[in-house]
Amino acid sequence: MKLDRIDVKILNALQKNGRMTNVELSEMVNLSPSPCLLRVKKLQAEGYIEGYSAQINIGKLGQTLTVFTEITLKNHRQLDFARFLTAIEKVDQVIECHLVSGGYDYLVKFVTAGIEEYQTLMERLLDSEIGIDKYFSFVVLKSPLVKAHLPLASLFQQ
Repeated sequence: MKLDRIDVKILNALQKNGRMTNVELSEMVNLSPSPCLLRVKKLQAEGYIEGYSAQINIGKLGQTLTVFTEITLKNHRQLDFARFLTAIEKVDQVIECHLVSGGYDYLVKFVTAGIEEYQTLMERLLDSEIGIDKYFSFVVLKSPLVKAHLPLASLFQQ
């Protein structure tokens, strides 16, 4: 499926407000409600829309700690990467995990209740023999800019 200008408008609107009604959406993208709903269903069926979720204000939750962690594996066989990913997917405090190029293998984002929980978690991961050679932690002090949406207009210039 090739996206057209209206599809991109639909995706852009929904990623910013997934709770808007179909009528509101159809007005935003200049379509009548029925064709708009058909397009949304097609975008869902084709996998462009994976789901809908609430954006939680982490500041309201009390004390939390966000840590970006560079992780280097001991070995670099496919089996080693698979073992690491299988283990890290089970850690609820892992919010993001990216395989990256450069001086380390993975960049992992953790959100924990505090430094003690993070350190306990890292010690458990090291003890579990999932192939971690070394890790470096970067504690987030402040997040002045966090966007929950993709720059669709520039990604899909029509």
